[in-house]
Amino acid sequence: MSYQALPGSELAAVVTYLEMRAPPAQHVPVSPLSLKRIESPEPDAYRALFRLVGAPWLWFSRLIMDDPKLAAIIRNPAIALYAVIDERDRDVGMLELDFREAGECELSFIGLIPELSGKGHGRWLLAEAVRRAWARDGVARVHVHTCSLDHPAALSAYRRAGFTPYKRAIERFPDPRLLGVLPRDCAPQIPLFGTDG
Repeated sequence: MSYQALPGSELAAVVTYLEMRAPPAQHVPVSPLSLKRIESPEPDAYRALFRLVGAPWLWFSRLIMDDPKLAAIIRNPAIALYAVIDERDRDVGMLELDFREAGECELSFIGLIPELSGKGHGRWLLAEAVRRAWARDGVARVHVHTCSLDHPAALSAYRRAGFTPYKRAIERFPDPRLLGVLPRDCAPQIPLFGTDG
């Protein structure tokens, strides 16, 4: 066993890759939430939704892309982007399915705002994501990855939904809070180093 020190300005996470090679027998539970397809997303509106859902877990990869690069991804016809909407028509989550690889669907981004945690809504969203992934003709594999900075229940939720882990990796990256990409007070569960205060 060994430890590798990181500079205070960097973070590291264990990434677990999971896959599913056949549709599960599970049904989609009932939820007061719904999914609304976003047909031609604007980069700034996408970033706002991405930040709303992902900032508590330090999601930042899409926040640092310039408009043309981000638009090329999110407006691709093989990307299915949804906002999760509550009963008052407010955005409370997101789902992004990526069908760009023939015969596959990646659950690129899936999540809800922290206030909905522990209420069964995540189980609904994941079941709905899996159902929509397999509904596309020709899909033979659905895959996702999660990391140790994500919600603590994410990995077990994917496994419970029928995903099987097949690979792990270590990811190192600059702390997005120190880059100014995310506010310094987001993700307080992850210590912020590399600053005097």
